[in-house]
Amino acid sequence: MKFKYLLSIISILIFLTGCSASYKELSTMETNKPRNFQEHLLSEYKKRATFEAEEMHDWNSAKLYSEKALKSLETDEIYPEEISYWKLPEENINEIKIAYDNLMTIYKDAKKIDPFNLAKAISSLDCWSEQQEENWQTWDINSCKNDFLNAMHNIYEKISTQENEHENTNKNNNLENETKDEVTIVTKNKNKELMQIIYFDFDKFNLSEVSKDKIKKFLNNYGSVINEYLVVGHTDTKGTNKYNLSLSIKRAEVVKEILINYGINQNSIKILGKGEESLAVNTPDDTKQPANRRVEIKKTN
Repeated sequence: MKFKYLLSIISILIFLTGCSASYKELSTMETNKPRNFQEHLLSEYKKRATFEAEEMHDWNSAKLYSEKALKSLETDEIYPEEISYWKLPEENINEIKIAYDNLMTIYKDAKKIDPFNLAKAISSLDCWSEQQEENWQTWDINSCKNDFLNAMHNIYEKISTQENEHENTNKNNNLENETKDEVTIVTKNKNKELMQIIYFDFDKFNLSEVSKDKIKKFLNNYGSVINEYLVVGHTDTKGTNKYNLSLSIKRAEVVKEILINYGINQNSIKILGKGEESLAVNTPDDTKQPANRRVEIKKTN
């Protein structure tokens, strides 16, 4: 009995030594302002490790974040932990799995065009999963979840913007025989359009608190100059045309409801469902693409 107890103590000491070793190496490391994906990963995971070690005294989590931070010095192939790594409450598995799938879908593109938000999304998803596994600090769960959703929202916007710029470049190249004024008018009108984009999870039409907050900020900034709103729902190309049209309308309707809750007169809001037409990112049919699952809130006058 004493021997087993001694073995347990030795195992704990070895574990704690490993935890403190990786964290000590990380905490004493000088870091400059991040310039690339790996340095952003190092910075984000170091913040997580420091919080867990210094504030929460959670050496298990500090070890995970420290090791991932140190690994980012060796490779840029850093991913969030797979869902099976965590012991998640049954009611939360699907939500986090969707989040993981969304991130992995845009991982390759995001690494090129938005390494900062990708690093933030990866570390925040690990944080969200870790806090959800513990399942008692609701404020930390929500903080990590919101960090993830904000980072992903920013990535979707970057992906959509890059796609639009690419399309505009191709259109301009195809308009070589037309006048310069005509090309300028098209570009000017496109850039001046006042619009807020809200993103949705696959096959969902509910809004996160992050999305509601973005709508509220949009209204605070521009509500005084908008008399009429056009709310346009979109989907990706996964599923049938008929189903996606219905889903896009539901997405537009839920955003209209939020606008009304924030004080916008329902008579000044028009909704439209576009289904899988007017993709933000061109994809083949039957393809999941988070940046296409969206509602656009537009000024119509």
